Amino acid sequence: MEQIMKMLEKINYENAIFTTVHILMILVITWAVLGVVKMALRRLEQRLLHRGQTEGEVPSESAKRVETLTRLLRQGVIIVVWVMSSMVVLREFGIDIGPILASAGVVGLAVGFGAQNLVRDVISGFFIILENQVRVGDVAVVNGTGGLVERINFRTIVLRDLSGVVHVFPNGTITTLSNMTREWSAYVFDIGIAYKEDTDKVVEVIREVGNELKQDSYFGASMVEDIEIFGVDNFADSAVIIKGRIKTKPIKQWEVGREFQRRLKKTFDAKGIEIPFPHRSIYFGEASKPFMAKMVEDANK
Repeated sequence: MEQIMKMLEKINYENAIFTTVHILMILVITWAVLGVVKMALRRLEQRLLHRGQTEGEVPSESAKRVETLTRLLRQGVIIVVWVMSSMVVLREFGIDIGPILASAGVVGLAVGFGAQNLVRDVISGFFIILENQVRVGDVAVVNGTGGLVERINFRTIVLRDLSGVVHVFPNGTITTLSNMTREWSAYVFDIGIAYKEDTDKVVEVIREVGNELKQDSYFGASMVEDIEIFGVDNFADSAVIIKGRIKTKPIKQWEVGREFQRRLKKTFDAKGIEIPFPHRSIYFGEASKPFMAKMVEDANK
């Protein structure tokens, strides 16, 4: 009992009260900072959801993407705030935090060297999701490989191509990413016609087919605008090329484009417009005539 009393007598109650007040203030400030962070994250979540709706993103996918982002940010901020608060509290108790910081720096450096690829993938994935560069259900070309986006994670993007092959790309290795179905898509066509055809007439026929497609109850609902015809684009070896474009809703360009080509072929056949193919004459040297001329000559004998 005497030893306890002696220990109590040695305590500087003024310093103890001062330290306790400091610790309580640190905890209150920490709680206030976390409250402000949570409020800011809620506002960020609402803004991201609103932006996803205005861009036509599927609500379930938008909510999942935003929830993933805000959860990661919340966890990261909470860890940073509590680590800093703990360091300040330890300092108030008179504990030297210098060696702790040095040890943490060494450990962090070692982990960073060992998991630098993982950290790179996660950071790249975070910005891909934050910037909404690509979404689940989009058709994208990643590093030259195209396919339907099935999953977007913080570490990887998963594509499935037309053959059903699944391609997994670590986010840190992505050098090129092309989204083919962002907001709207387009079917670009190059129609080849014979040199003898009247290009103005053919352009009007193409426009008529496009307008008929726009009036269709099924395919017209997928078209964003009327057909665009850019005009004569090239003089090829066997054809005059007319270029144009059909703007559609995302991922509908191939379906609309195939129907457009089908209708255009039937219309060209009905109106007698020639779709040419390469022609070649076979020649057997200077001493002989071209093969077709020789055939015609022999037939006339």
